[in-house]
Amino acid sequence: MQGLFKMKYLAAYLLLQIGGNASPSAADISALLETVGAEVDSAQVDKLVAELEGKDVNELIAEGSSKLASVPSGGAAPASGAGASAGAAAGGAEAAPAEEKKEEAKEESDDDMGFGLFD
Repeated sequence: MQGLFKMKYLAAYLLLQIGGNASPSAADISALLETVGAEVDSAQVDKLVAELEGKDVNELIAEGSSKLASVPSGGAAPASGAGASAGAAAGGAEAAPAEEKKEEAKEESDDDMGFGLFD
């Protein structure tokens, strides 16, 4: 995992910033992690602080979010589903009540089995 930061160091850095420490030091991060009994690799902490020094974390998060927005995540399915539901709303308005009647009939058939959940 060389070259990558462990999330606990980054999380500690962000928690310290939220708590009012505008630029947490390696000692601050280590102290926070030690209060919860976490093992601290000082080399990793030093590397994180060096990488974030002089940078605005909010800008880094925004930049990362924009990069993630370009990653395909299966978002096309709702678009086709929306088109199908729009078509049903335009021409098949009667299809919805028919489906509801079928569901009610199925629920009633469960009651006819001769036993209940709390009997």
